[in-house]
Amino acid sequence: MKFSYVMLPDYPLDETIESIKLADSLGYYGCYAADETWHKDLWLLFAAAADKTTNIRFGPSLSAITLREPTLIAQATATLDELTGGRAECVLGSGNFGLLAQYGIDWAKTKPLSRLKEAHHVVRTMLDDGAITYDGEFFNYSGLFTFARPVQQRVPVKLGAMRGPKSFQAAGELTDGVHHALSYTKQAYEYMVDNVRIGAERAGRDADSLDLGAWIVFATGPDSQAAKDAARAMVGLYASAMPVEQLERNNVRPDELTDIIAAVGAGDIARAFELTSPELADRLSVAGTPEECADKIKSQITVTGVNHLILAITDAALVKAFSGMELPGVLSMREQLQLVHDQVMPAFAAQPA
Repeated sequence: MKFSYVMLPDYPLDETIESIKLADSLGYYGCYAADETWHKDLWLLFAAAADKTTNIRFGPSLSAITLREPTLIAQATATLDELTGGRAECVLGSGNFGLLAQYGIDWAKTKPLSRLKEAHHVVRTMLDDGAITYDGEFFNYSGLFTFARPVQQRVPVKLGAMRGPKSFQAAGELTDGVHHALSYTKQAYEYMVDNVRIGAERAGRDADSLDLGAWIVFATGPDSQAAKDAARAMVGLYASAMPVEQLERNNVRPDELTDIIAAVGAGDIARAFELTSPELADRLSVAGTPEECADKIKSQITVTGVNHLILAITDAALVKAFSGMELPGVLSMREQLQLVHDQVMPAFAAQPA
């Protein structure tokens, strides 16, 4: 079982690099970040961390092909791969609906899956060949080339998917895997894995060889309630991006989030926290003591065939940055990285990566 963490790169940069260095020393598989205007630039951040680490892998999870042209994603990924000595990978997606709205983009009118499949072809071709001539519905190139070349023979390119089923099937058919964000039930992950397998079988591929990632809101510590409060403070922010079908697969009625989403949209994260019941937060996060977290991951996620846990670790600093709230008893990012290594990873040591 692979363990990675994904950050919103909003901390002071020196603190963020220290966290990455710790995760590298502890054996985490990867460090990912959201490639979004709201946050600090992940490509520059990971470039700065490249020569300070040895094994940990880097990349966006995810980079939105509606906002960043796919040949530029390929260029940045190839450059990062050279900087890290072959430790880059890339997760592509349509983008955060809220962010796209701020750009005046209606995601539903972008033909999101068709655009994403075409963008994957572009990124894959540029990484593999360093050049592309292509006449597509969304992207067109005539003899475009780049001197940005990766070190790896094949840089992994994956899809970020939440809605399904066609996006999960496309990941299985065309890509190196899928990062499925914000699901917490066995039903939701069985749906993902089953559809990835359908796509893989259609293409004559082995689904078990793909990266099947669970991207989850996560907080842990010896004080169970403090960890759960930390996750609860961020649930509304993340859940506002969940499509209706996904909410239902996670046993959440869309109307349970109406007022919470309105508060998030108004920028009032503290109000969203008040409106998010502890019971709802528990359904939409993995939080508590290390034992509680491991038990939920085992019973709801890894039992389905997921082979990669991607922890969106929430700490007091992140909560304060977004809401201004002080949450006592919540461990820092580095303390949680250490605790996961010491008390959560061993529970999955016998499971294959």
